[in-house]
Amino acid sequence: MTETAQPIVIFVDADACPVKPEIYKVAGRHGVKAFVVSNSFLNVPQDPLIERVVVSAGFDAADDWITERARRGAIVVTADIPLASRCVKAGADVIGPTGKPFSEASIGMALATRDLMEDLRAMGEVSGGPKPFSQKDRSAFLSALDVAINRLKRAGFGGSL
Repeated sequence: MTETAQPIVIFVDADACPVKPEIYKVAGRHGVKAFVVSNSFLNVPQDPLIERVVVSAGFDAADDWITERARRGAIVVTADIPLASRCVKAGADVIGPTGKPFSEASIGMALATRDLMEDLRAMGEVSGGPKPFSQKDRSAFLSALDVAINRLKRAGFGGSL
């Protein structure tokens, strides 16, 4: 009897995620289960591959739920740098909504930049937030998600849940 491969799963930090429709499309194309995690009810497609997870409204409840399940073979989609750091440390592939992958090599700089920008905003040196989300960001995300899933499949992940 052969052992089945550990499944690829996608965890979506969904409350402010601008690429949920793209995730649903890619998950369906690859037959990968996606968990859409939020603090409040969100509409998701009626699809056995898409599971809505509503956590308590507590601070970092969605982040904690995702982190507890992050592992090699999982892909986490988030713009939250501290959550990305926790998931990278757990072995998950982490992708921002703009397609930027987070890795062991890049997460330290991302955390430092985040902290610096937070300090500059607090001192009134910088105002505003990130640049508007663009079609180029959406395309880069789709490409990064496809690359991550294909790489995990080549690494032996991909059995069904």
